[in-house]
This record gives sequence, C-alpha cells and structure tokens, in this order.
Amino acid sequence: MGRRPRSQSDRRHRHTDLTATVRSYTEDDLFDIIGKAENDPLVLILDGVQDPHNLGACLRTAEVAGVDAVVTPRDRAVGLTNTVRLAAAGAAERIPLVQVTNLARTLKALKDTGVWLVGTTDKSKQSLYDIELTGPLGLVMGAEGKGLRRLTAEQCDFLVRIPMRGTVGCLNVSVATGVCLFEAVRQRMNKIPSSRQ
Repeated sequence: MGRRPRSQSDRRHRHTDLTATVRSYTEDDLFDIIGKAENDPLVLILDGVQDPHNLGACLRTAEVAGVDAVVTPRDRAVGLTNTVRLAAAGAAERIPLVQVTNLARTLKALKDTGVWLVGTTDKSKQSLYDIELTGPLGLVMGAEGKGLRRLTAEQCDFLVRIPMRGTVGCLNVSVATGVCLFEAVRQRMNKIPSSRQ
C-alpha cells in the first residue's frame, strides 16, 4: 500500500490558524498578568532568542507548562512571525508574548514585585536541581550561542546550570527551556520546601 504525496499544507501544524489575530503585549500588560495569576506567577524570559523555530518551541513548552507570560527584548530577538506561530502549534495564540524595550529594567521591575529570577548558564557551579523553583518565579534563558548577556545575568537572583553527562557543551535553548520549566512544574506539584537564603 503506497503513501499519498504530501502537500505543503500537510507539513503545517493543524493547531495553528495563521489568519487568527494575535494580540501584542507590553510591559504594562506583563504586570497586569502577574497580578491576576491564580497561583504563584511563572514567567519565562528569553534573552535574545533569534531562531524562530526555537522561539516557537519555547512558546509551545511554556504554554503546556502553565507559564503566565513569555518576555523577550524587542531588539535583537525574533518577533512573532508566521514561522514562530507554526512552530508554536497554537501556543502563540494562547500565551502572552511580551516584548520589552529594556530587558534589564523589566527584570528589575519583576524583582520589585517579589518575583525571584533564576538564570541559566553553563558557567554556574549550582545545579538546577539544587534550587527552589516554587513561588513567584522568572526563569531566564540565554540566546543561542551567546547565552545570557552580562546585564541580564546581573539581575538574576540565582544562576544555575543543567547537569550534563556527555561531552557536548550545552543544550539547544528550546530543549534547555523544557528541562528547566518542567523541573519547576515538578517542584510546584510536590511543593518542595524553601531553600532560598
């Protein structure tokens, strides 16, 4: 029994309607979203992700992990393109993507509202699995290749690494985002006691 040839439309995620309107969100919207969160807010911050497939995958993972909003800088980062929307498989229409002019300033404002910021870097000695990821949390992921920028890293309360066994230096940002978000989900489900000092 032979396979029928695939058309271009077969390759698209059927969850994505590119004709649907996607709302733009600002920094003011971010703090409204956090204030209305039913549980402790969980925010994903992407520091300059430029690949549309990576952003789409991060949005998709963030949506299924229960993230309240995704924050990206307006400059030097990919925006909400059709490629991003296709890769997100419908998540771009469901989760707020907040593009901000000054990421470091937004991170400081998040901290001022009581959100703890945990950044990821392979230079940290502290493991992702040794830090509390419950409570109001902003998970900060670096860009492809460059990782976190200096000013972004300086705003983080903690810097952690994902422990790896192999010889490859780091994970793709969308994969690392999935690992980190679902560790936060696991801890929130199990309500791990506080280890922040």
